[in-house]
Amino acid sequence: MANGITERPSSLSGLTEPEAKEFHAIFLTSFIIFTAIAVVAHILVWLWRPWLPGEKGYALLDGVTNAAHGLVTMIG
Repeated sequence: MANGITERPSSLSGLTEPEAKEFHAIFLTSFIIFTAIAVVAHILVWLWRPWLPGEKGYALLDGVTNAAHGLVTMIG
């Protein structure tokens, strides 16, 4: 202890052990919440529009193609 300055144990991140544990806990909690929201979002989109074709294949997308052509002609 020179000039009243205490040295902190050095680590690669510059954090002390308690600071690193607190950061880890916050990061882990945030990651779990983000993952849960992403899973729920994927399930809701799957229920709205499954991204694998059903019995008729992608035949249901014919109406979308016609609508897109109509939109393009209105724009152009």
